[in-house]
Amino acid sequence: METVTESQRVGTAKKLEKMFGHIDYRNPPELCPVRDVMSVASDQWSTLIILWLGYFPVLRFNKLKKYVYGISNKVLSQRLKVLEADGYITRNAYPEVPIRVEYSLTEFGQSYVKKLLELTEWMQENSPKVLANREKYGLL
Repeated sequence: METVTESQRVGTAKKLEKMFGHIDYRNPPELCPVRDVMSVASDQWSTLIILWLGYFPVLRFNKLKKYVYGISNKVLSQRLKVLEADGYITRNAYPEVPIRVEYSLTEFGQSYVKKLLELTEWMQENSPKVLANREKYGLL
């Protein structure tokens, strides 16, 4: 009889086999969907932008810059353009003087927030372990 943990390991192994089992390692594919999507959606700044837009349904540029502490105007602008191009967020510009621009998550972006929250909750829960390991190896 399998335990719950063993069953989870088997399930994980099957998912990994489905993801990587067909790849010929001597001739890897030009486009890796995991690498391609994750490079945009999981960098430090994009993750924070997406999470803040999940918390606040609509934010303007300067509010986002305030919440995503440490990001420069240039990097924030670049990340917003890429996230919009990939379909995570929408940009609404209003014909006012001065122009008003608001950002919000798309339905696709909302679905990503749900998955991202699972990961960030795991990170928060396990942060003390990571910090203890870093200290053990003299990295702090």
